[in-house]
Amino acid sequence: MGARAAVATVAVLAVLALLGYGLASKGEAKLALGDPVPDRELPRLDDEGKTGRIADYRGKWVLVNAWASWCDPCREESPDLERFHRRHRDEGLVVLGLNIQDNTADALEFIQKPNPDADAPPLTYPQLRSVGDERSRAFGMTGVPENFLVDPEGGIALIRRGPVDTAYLERFVLPLIRGNQ
Repeated sequence: MGARAAVATVAVLAVLALLGYGLASKGEAKLALGDPVPDRELPRLDDEGKTGRIADYRGKWVLVNAWASWCDPCREESPDLERFHRRHRDEGLVVLGLNIQDNTADALEFIQKPNPDADAPPLTYPQLRSVGDERSRAFGMTGVPENFLVDPEGGIALIRRGPVDTAYLERFVLPLIRGNQ
């Protein structure tokens, strides 16, 4: 093998190694418990023209629920999240929806009728909207739904990659917001 062929082979192998590393690390959790929540100002989905951010709720526990209208598990978990929000908002908890990679009209329809099969009530908790995948990358998301519990100081207290239900919320989230870790 000549010098040129060897250099070309090494270059191709280096590119393949970088590509392989990029694919293998894509979607890896970038957040760990205790890390500050990635936050930025986003449009409010449920209040046209206004913006919001997770820091608006500093001093409270915030359960950030990343969802999309086309996601069946998101539809299934939404009634449980709504009930949890209503039951525990007086305990310093806010459920905060984060609509990801979605059509605005479909997302607004989802809020009004989150789970038609379950005859679920409209969602009353606040909703932010992320256009594109910047927020997905910031949270290290692998899909929707994903849930992130943010403590009153803005740190990540719990990460759930996948849907939640009432049993999960009561077993893992409720003890944290009540201080029974």
